[in-house]
Amino acid sequence: MSSREPVVVEFGMLGPVTAWADGVEVGLLGPRHREVLARLLVAHPHAVPTSMLVEDLWEDPPAGAVGAVRTFVAALRRALEPDRPPRTPPRLLVTVGNGYALHRAVIDADRFAEEVSAAAGLMPAQALETLGRALTRWRGPALADVADAPWARAESARLRELRLHAIELQAGARLELGRAAEAIPDLEAHVIEHPWREEGWRLLALGLYRAGRQGDALAVLRRARAMLLDDLGVDPGAALRRLEAEVLAQSTSLEAGPRPERSADRVWAEAAASYDRAVAGGARARLRSTVDLLRGLAITGGDGLVAAREQRLATILAAEELGEAGLTAAIIGGYDVPAIWTRSDDPTQAAGIVAAAERTLAALPPETAPTARARLLATIAVESRGGDGDSPERARVAAHLAEQIARRTGDPGLLAFALNGVFIQSFHATGSAERRDAIGAELIAVATRHDLATYAVLGHLIRLQARSALADWAGADTHAAAADALAQRHDSPLVAVFTQGYRALRLAGTGAGEAEVATAYRATAARLEGAGMPGLQRGLLPVMLLAAQLQHGSAPAAGPGAAGQDGHDVVGAEDGPYARWTRPVRLLALDSAAAAAALVELPDPPPDHLIEAMWCLTAHAAIALGDRPTMRRAHAALSPAAHEQAGAGTGLFTVGPVSAYLDELERALGR
Repeated sequence: MSSREPVVVEFGMLGPVTAWADGVEVGLLGPRHREVLARLLVAHPHAVPTSMLVEDLWEDPPAGAVGAVRTFVAALRRALEPDRPPRTPPRLLVTVGNGYALHRAVIDADRFAEEVSAAAGLMPAQALETLGRALTRWRGPALADVADAPWARAESARLRELRLHAIELQAGARLELGRAAEAIPDLEAHVIEHPWREEGWRLLALGLYRAGRQGDALAVLRRARAMLLDDLGVDPGAALRRLEAEVLAQSTSLEAGPRPERSADRVWAEAAASYDRAVAGGARARLRSTVDLLRGLAITGGDGLVAAREQRLATILAAEELGEAGLTAAIIGGYDVPAIWTRSDDPTQAAGIVAAAERTLAALPPETAPTARARLLATIAVESRGGDGDSPERARVAAHLAEQIARRTGDPGLLAFALNGVFIQSFHATGSAERRDAIGAELIAVATRHDLATYAVLGHLIRLQARSALADWAGADTHAAAADALAQRHDSPLVAVFTQGYRALRLAGTGAGEAEVATAYRATAARLEGAGMPGLQRGLLPVMLLAAQLQHGSAPAAGPGAAGQDGHDVVGAEDGPYARWTRPVRLLALDSAAAAAALVELPDPPPDHLIEAMWCLTAHAAIALGDRPTMRRAHAALSPAAHEQAGAGTGLFTVGPVSAYLDELERALGR
């Protein structure tokens, strides 16, 4: 007899916090239980330490707060899985370390976001159906019963913004289908409720024009212009100005009625269908084409980047099964997606790719073209990030061999790929910002001459990071603007994560206060959610907030998860891969003996974007504890970077000038 199928539980954030088991609402008891569930939903898929739950639930936590949280969690588990046998582990609300997380939760907000994202690429009729279904998921304001809690505000605002975007997409789809009269009333209400959204005004004016109300359309556009000028002191954006000109000219592009199918959509659908019919499954041509598809997916970011990462190693292994080293080399080397960050998003997969590249290099026949070997070497260099792998020196050698071959052959695409590897392997020593700036400049020059748009973007981002490290904010501004312009032209949404993050760093580097800087850092972290770059995201926000405290002379916090522990091994756990270097600083607030012990055992930081920042944290702790051997190590490591801003080479945050830490070290050492 088959066992009963597990109950499907869906969680609701698009309104009051709730849950449904097989479509039936779950009784969630009191408001504290809902708060705990809401806090875990906001953090999903990450865990929330018990200490953070205590801080978020009570302004002044009572003595039994930790026990109360455990009671709330136990009650939630019983409500969500009432049929779970005793002493069996929970399936949904699980314990992770010293906290809790929702395991693979099905959340209405996630489904809504997926549907809105999908609708953007559909034809109008399909988009309208998808958006209508998505918008019916809303039952009221997002996180309605906890929306005022500080930890819920950012997520509530994000979901509210996404809903408004969906409403505008829905109106646009109606207009594309010739249903202007149906769209106008909703758009009128939309602009009254949200008068600063220029897209709402644009759609309303377009709808009025298509309904034969040219005068009303112009009146709406002038109303929008007056409101923006009078209340905000800004001119209307390009889209509103262009629409006003087209309405005055009675442009044929504004005619009402459904639009024909876009030629690009039709061509893609027909070509994909023809390819699927013509090319047999498992064929060599199909594997080669898969690499091109994965490259395109990766550049889109978000789910596309995740999907490309998941499929890449499988594609390589499928090529290896055919036993043709040349084909495998083409599959591995064809994925030349630019890499800007020195922490791998998936270290296990990256190690598998490096191993496959090494196997393929060994198997290539002597007559193989040098460019094929160089692409394998560049792949080894790019995928061996942050000191990952058995032989960091091998990765640096691979980068320079690839560069030498590329320069000899004169292949610009190969040279750009090889320079990317040289960049990734340039973090083994501190104070290398000027060298990376030169790499970025050459990448821009090569990419511009040979129309390599993604590498032009990479070059500008590298120079943005390097000029930030050198505190050249005007230079960094120039490269941020250039990267944004290229990203808009070539549909590269991931670029904004870095250019907007840079603007937070610029605040920190030019004297903004700690609260303003911390808020900007949190906005950077929020933009990373769903960007598909866990190697960048993991541990970054708590490290940035710690950096803001150090830069402004605040006492560093022990961090989430520290309070109430018998030991200190969890201190700094949320700092991810940087926890070993942040822990001594965080322990200063708790136990100087434990901080000193952690410092004695501390190895050199890994060769990545945060190397100078981690050395500065080490220096700070060593000075506070009077650890002279560690002070001398930190001084030697930081001296080559004396002219740089520590951490600013990330392009995202800083802990202040390296020279300030060197000065403190020298005073403490009596030099």
